[in-house]
Amino acid sequence: MFEDILRIGRYWAGERVLEICEGAVPGGRFLARRADDPMWARIILRSAKAEGGLESATANAAWLDEAGQDAFRLDSWEAVLRRLSLAEGRVLGTTTVYNLGWLKTEIYDPWKEGDPDIEVVQFDSILNPAFPRTEFERARRRLPVWKFNMFYRGRFARPAGLIYEDFDENVHLVDPFELPQEWPRYVGIDFGAVHTAMVWIAEDVHRSAYYVYRESLKGGRTTRQHVREALQDTRFERVVGWWGGSRSEKQQRWDWAREGIHVQEPPISDVEAGIDRVIQLLKEKRLFVFKSCRGLLEEFNTYSRELDERGNPTEKIKDKEQFHRLDALRYVVSGIMGPVGAVGAVF
Repeated sequence: MFEDILRIGRYWAGERVLEICEGAVPGGRFLARRADDPMWARIILRSAKAEGGLESATANAAWLDEAGQDAFRLDSWEAVLRRLSLAEGRVLGTTTVYNLGWLKTEIYDPWKEGDPDIEVVQFDSILNPAFPRTEFERARRRLPVWKFNMFYRGRFARPAGLIYEDFDENVHLVDPFELPQEWPRYVGIDFGAVHTAMVWIAEDVHRSAYYVYRESLKGGRTTRQHVREALQDTRFERVVGWWGGSRSEKQQRWDWAREGIHVQEPPISDVEAGIDRVIQLLKEKRLFVFKSCRGLLEEFNTYSRELDERGNPTEKIKDKEQFHRLDALRYVVSGIMGPVGAVGAVF
């Protein structure tokens, strides 16, 4: 389109940059001799799945296509904002609604509350003059209400298969507050070569309630660096338990112990049993999350099971490997509550 039809563009494949000629007039002069030379204008092409590519770009504005898809994570959104910060660049996002993730919590909810920097436009498919009303009505009759509202009306709804459907932002999401220093703290860790996630919990022992007050998701660090940063974060806190990793990740626990943190193996190795412990605390209104833990909030709202051809949830967890913070939460909750029959466990 830009090269052959409009005749105003030249594509630099290695950098995935489309250079626009001087004046954006057909047959105009291109200024760059190399891909990193100054250009009259450029369009930078990146994928939300490649956060490294997003980090290497500096831009004046951004268009995010299908930003509501599951693969477009909060980390990618934050990377886009960092690339626009110097120019205070504007963002246009166009998408169908697919889940209750960051698009809702970071964009829609603040807009509803009156954020002057955000404008949300929602419309039914039939506002497109080319979209047939008969197809719109057919979808209304055949699809579940949640799917019809999300896919054909651009309205947020709770989709089928959401694993932590008991997580209620009006109940379990709380404003950060100063935690009493005497409250015991617990830490969950999900080891990873690329992403190591950590979740910190403080216990109100008088109410037997737990508050997730800190989260992290870091990569590109050695075990020693992870341990030193974790010890620095908790230097004024009374941490009484660290749990992390699957049953097979013994070496990671040994490496952390060698550097100064004894990470225990979670007493519950079964994923579903661990999920049940988290759900139990949610149902009993004993688990709360600070609003500052935005990554964990996104994962709570998007952690779901795959659907079959009839739209019914299956046992398989969708994109399970992407939910590092929830894995860390599952580890620490199972450590706190213990297996069935353990002393002090609540069932």
